[in-house]
Amino acid sequence: MRLIIALLFPWLLFFTIGRPIAGLICLALQITLVGWLPAAIWAVYSLSQYKTDQKIDAFRREQFR
Repeated sequence: MRLIIALLFPWLLFFTIGRPIAGLICLALQITLVGWLPAAIWAVYSLSQYKTDQKIDAFRREQFR
């Protein structure tokens, strides 16, 4: 679901992953049609980083049990 949001509304994705400042910057970029593609690429990349960070945190929690 977040991948669809990242492609259609890149700025909204940043708010869902807890990065509101990046969301505002992305919204400014997305306002222009030329900036839509870089905004979508940035959002997809940030989503993959967010998922990786979650996996690392889960692994660390598992290690310190």
